[in-house]
Amino acid sequence: MFVTVNGVRLYYEKTGTGRPLVMAHCNSMDHKIFGKAAKALSSRFTVYCPDTRDHGKSQRVKTLHYDDMAEDMRAFITALGLEKPVFYGFSDGGVTGLLLAARCPDLLSALIVSGASLRPDSTKDLPLRFFRLWSHVDRSDKMRIMLREPDITDETLRSITVPTFVTAGQRDLIREDHTRHIAETIPGARLRIFPGVGHTGYIVRSRKIADYILSVIPE
Repeated sequence: MFVTVNGVRLYYEKTGTGRPLVMAHCNSMDHKIFGKAAKALSSRFTVYCPDTRDHGKSQRVKTLHYDDMAEDMRAFITALGLEKPVFYGFSDGGVTGLLLAARCPDLLSALIVSGASLRPDSTKDLPLRFFRLWSHVDRSDKMRIMLREPDITDETLRSITVPTFVTAGQRDLIREDHTRHIAETIPGARLRIFPGVGHTGYIVRSRKIADYILSVIPE
């Protein structure tokens, strides 16, 4: 299915029944990474998995900005008439979720973010060097956005009022001190570090993140 928001045509898939849950994927992937998780979640939630702008089957754009992605998700939720959805965001999707929850305090019922960054230096040195190198190869703006954005302040984090759950892998490419800072700064947020996995291991084509969501979000 498609919906046009902010002048951009977004593709999304919908499955399940129950309260709405929106799942936002990471950079350079698409909604398909949530296949197993969406199936597991569909018994309790109506799961919406959009491809973000310039990803998957959604419309291509020349430049990417997290502010635009957050506005896309606000407009997506509004256009589909979703009432107080749970929002889950992985990596770039997590950045989007933090911005969305801060700017639209009455829009969501809960927020879960995995592997979210605050600034480009939230990424460990080795992967950050790879992003710099690959940005000269990839003609899209996907790598470059991670070299210049986001810039999420403590003031922004403190303004998030919905119940928030922050996760990362023990071997995540995001610095653990940044992940912990997100959880410590958002009022009442809870933190979970998944042992023995990296940035994607408990999320991409895995139901582990679904089991976590089902354990923290009440029916």
